[in-house]
Amino acid sequence: MRNLFIIATVAWAAGAWAQGPVSLSLQQAMDMAATQSYQVQGSQLEAEKALAKIKEVMAIGLPQINATGSLGNYLKVPTQLIPNFFGGEPKTIEVQFGIPWTMTGAVQLNQLLFDGSYLVGLQATRELRNQSGKILEQVQLDARVQAAKAYLGVLAAEEGVRLVAAGLPVVKKAADDAAAMVQQGMMGTTDADRLAVQVEEAGNQQRMLQQQADVARAYLALVLGLPSGTPIALTDSLQPLLDDGSAAQLAATPFDPGTHIEAEVANSTLRLGELDLRNKRAAYLPTLGGFINYQQQFSNTDFTPGDGNFWFPSSMWGLQLNVPIFSSGMRHKQVAQAKLSLQQAELNLKATEQRLLTDQLQQKAVLTAAQESYNTGKNSLALSRRIFEQTSVKFSEGMATSFELTQEHSNYLQTQQAYIQRIVDLLKARVDMRKALDLF
Repeated sequence: MRNLFIIATVAWAAGAWAQGPVSLSLQQAMDMAATQSYQVQGSQLEAEKALAKIKEVMAIGLPQINATGSLGNYLKVPTQLIPNFFGGEPKTIEVQFGIPWTMTGAVQLNQLLFDGSYLVGLQATRELRNQSGKILEQVQLDARVQAAKAYLGVLAAEEGVRLVAAGLPVVKKAADDAAAMVQQGMMGTTDADRLAVQVEEAGNQQRMLQQQADVARAYLALVLGLPSGTPIALTDSLQPLLDDGSAAQLAATPFDPGTHIEAEVANSTLRLGELDLRNKRAAYLPTLGGFINYQQQFSNTDFTPGDGNFWFPSSMWGLQLNVPIFSSGMRHKQVAQAKLSLQQAELNLKATEQRLLTDQLQQKAVLTAAQESYNTGKNSLALSRRIFEQTSVKFSEGMATSFELTQEHSNYLQTQQAYIQRIVDLLKARVDMRKALDLF
């Protein structure tokens, strides 16, 4: 059902793209990345290669049929000397035993009857198929993480543009009023210039944030596997995502490292190591194969292959047993290496589980701190905005100087920057926490 949903989502998005801009929610963006990002496409090709390799191994134990053919013509038939059995002279006689024209056609069927390594290899193919699927799943998880960060990065950058734009008209009106008062001789040029500089500073910050938003959108298209410049409409808003109650409970979510996709990949590597050890030990066992062939041979002094009188058939079947006896310690060393590789796989599994536990604890602390920092930043932004608006009213009533207004506007811009950064940190911490918990 999940795969059907993803396919439907991608088909819908592709259709929307063909008609115009692609409209995506956060979930749809993650699903699209999990199916058509460049990394996922590469991993899917690797999975197909692994499947082809599995079929190659399986084919070793299936019947193998080979056909051979040969054509020979003696330009000069070899001559041999034999004793003259008739007595008298000469003591030797020159004879030619060969036939000028020979042609042979043969077909042989070979069948592996017993090979311990092959039997272990069949078990390994099943595990290899499982591992290739797990690796693809891991790449899809990474693609979802990248898509989520890119999507949320666009929302955060555009929120910064919106915040700066919301405060810009206030300071711009103050600058215009100051310019008018200078013309009337009611204010010095220094105060008006100070406000003009502040307007320019706010405009620069707005353009910088817009550039960041444009870059974030280009990166989102790259993560989704879309051509550069594809228009993308984001249907999810930032604030509902920030207020998501389930995201706030991530830090309290229980965690079992054994079920994480990275642990499952390490577990699969361990099982492949066990099978490799069994495969090396199976090299001590004999192998048995069978064969049956049929051939037709043509022999004649003239090249007349159409004449059936000169074709001679033959057929044979047999068994071939190969018993390994002595390899100068080669097989023993191969088993020793397989044992060491298995120990490395066991160590890697333990290290992976411990790392996942550590990552979960670390991300939990990061998420908790980011949530608290965001809450503080949100309150600070509201307070800074209120102070700036009050100072703006006082300035218009002549109760505050231009210096006070520009100072409070600068503080407001700095608070906005800090707030946007705290949004980014919180969203990134939530994504990293979901990844640590394997909730994608």
